[in-house]
Amino acid sequence: MAAIVPGRIVSLAAVAALLAAVSCPGCVEAVLSTKYYDKTCPGLQPMVRSAMAQAVAAEPRMGASVLRLFFHDCFVNGCDGSVLLDDAPGLTGEKGAGPNLGSLRGFEVVDAVKARVEAACNATVSCADVLALASRDAVSLLGGPAWTVKLGRKDSRTASQAAANANLPGPGASLASQLASFAAKGLSARDMTALSGAHTVGRARCQTFRGRVNGGDANVNATFAAQLQQGCPATNGVGDSGLAPLDAETPDGFDNGYFRGLAQQRGLLHSDQELFNGGSQDALVRKYAGNGGMFASDFARAMVKMGSLEPATGTPVEVRINCRKPN
Repeated sequence: MAAIVPGRIVSLAAVAALLAAVSCPGCVEAVLSTKYYDKTCPGLQPMVRSAMAQAVAAEPRMGASVLRLFFHDCFVNGCDGSVLLDDAPGLTGEKGAGPNLGSLRGFEVVDAVKARVEAACNATVSCADVLALASRDAVSLLGGPAWTVKLGRKDSRTASQAAANANLPGPGASLASQLASFAAKGLSARDMTALSGAHTVGRARCQTFRGRVNGGDANVNATFAAQLQQGCPATNGVGDSGLAPLDAETPDGFDNGYFRGLAQQRGLLHSDQELFNGGSQDALVRKYAGNGGMFASDFARAMVKMGSLEPATGTPVEVRINCRKPN
């Protein structure tokens, strides 16, 4: 529909965009494109890939850590780099939220990638885009699929610890609550199960699976539980910070081993095993367990979809120079 203005016709969408820009300067709706930096930072993607290759070679687990950062960013008010912000006067960041505190890591890797990008393309590439590229490269470097990343995200000047606490599914989440959390982001049940396959790499702390392997869950392989009990006994405070691989079969290889584990009741977290527990996702878990190519394709597609989640209209945004603080 169009509005009639003397001398020309202007679309109502254009009028709305103009009014939004006037009422909130710096609040720009991102238009993502695969060519976004082709002219302003043409060497961007090789730079990010090189920095991530260095980080993953030094510590393979770091690939999983950076991938988790991207999930925790996008699930809280869109992919806007808010998870990277430190606490500051007047700003309570998301790093202190329950799902993040003491477990999110990889910030220094993002800092290093961003520094390399800034040296070549000052004040051009957002931290949110750096994180999106770094997570794609993390998966690829660990043997998983690659995908084309659309770019043009902006960095939020704000963060929300409350939203992080409310939006991020926990290790004790039921299948129903996980499905609801993903549906609230416009992600389907298939997207959810595919994205959960990110747990084919990485580690979890004893605190997150203690109850499951010490009699709390019936749907756990007895031998698997006994092995984990050695480092994570039932007693609270004993072994709390001990780590176990989310995928014991191939802990640092991005493949479909996670789903084979679920089919054998070897899911480390309660929330993992919920995907294969007589519910709606059992059939898909079996398919992924037997077909790594199907999982890889679905995972890549779901990552593109999740990576398109935008901050709410009116969120103040910018291209941060330092990912840890607003400009």
